[in-house]
Amino acid sequence: MALSTQNLIAQKFLETLGTNSTEIDKKIGQADTFMNAVKELIDLCGDNPERDGLEETPYRVLKAFLEYTEGYREDPKTHLEKTFDVNHNELVLIRDIEFHSMCEHHFAPFFGVAHVGYIPDKKITGLSKIARTVEGYAKRFQVQERLTNEIADAIEEVLEPKGVMVIIEAKHMCMCGRGIKKSSASTATSSIRGTFMEKPEVRGEFLSLLQRQM
Repeated sequence: MALSTQNLIAQKFLETLGTNSTEIDKKIGQADTFMNAVKELIDLCGDNPERDGLEETPYRVLKAFLEYTEGYREDPKTHLEKTFDVNHNELVLIRDIEFHSMCEHHFAPFFGVAHVGYIPDKKITGLSKIARTVEGYAKRFQVQERLTNEIADAIEEVLEPKGVMVIIEAKHMCMCGRGIKKSSASTATSSIRGTFMEKPEVRGEFLSLLQRQM
């Protein structure tokens, strides 16, 4: 590994691991192993990992994967702990929260939007905190079903609402760009808790608002 690349990797791990030199050294060793494996993969696929254009690709891939998985280096539900004293006990709905995630089966991207609604009991959080929570769980190796449930679990645990409902709509490159190659296919998943499960009219309000043009 070139010294300049090693320094860049060390700086990246310093940002997340602080001054724990033993742990940083371990991560640098793992990074070196990973980048060598990427070179082998390039060769296996039929190209020259040393040619111009591919020479720095192993480091770029490493850097990209560390960005794709930033959610492992935080507890996303802590974003929800910032609450406000607001007297509101009707639906709060945040639509079209864009996200990008990584399928854990093929390491292929999947991306789309999350719609998150809750009926407050005593706690209301900032709208951006919901989006940050979605982002935190999305930036991990994921499946869409788990991602949907993790967002709902976090809101239910921290805000203790009367009900929470999460719908995610996404396109999966492991299905659209490889394998069966159905480029128009999309996937919807839902997680429905509390009042939304118990009262069809409340669930209907959520779904009706999703269909309105803003």
